[in-house]
Amino acid sequence: MTEQSGKKQLLHLVFGGELESLKGLDFKDLAALDIVGIYPDYASALEAWKSKAQMTVDNAHMRYFIVHMHRLLDPDSKG
Repeated sequence: MTEQSGKKQLLHLVFGGELESLKGLDFKDLAALDIVGIYPDYASALEAWKSKAQMTVDNAHMRYFIVHMHRLLDPDSKG
């Protein structure tokens, strides 16, 4: 828990990049991935994701994702 808010941090990573194909999840260039940031909750991550997705709406191959890092760090957690 954080001392200031009393809420448990549920970290989320927002990143994206240009896909090789619309039917897959392989990126064209891993070195060119856009790491948007790490956020303390899903709502913040969703806001960042929406912003980036809207900025790249003209490129159908560009995709952004939200990764639930807290689930990777603590897979037994229900959070």
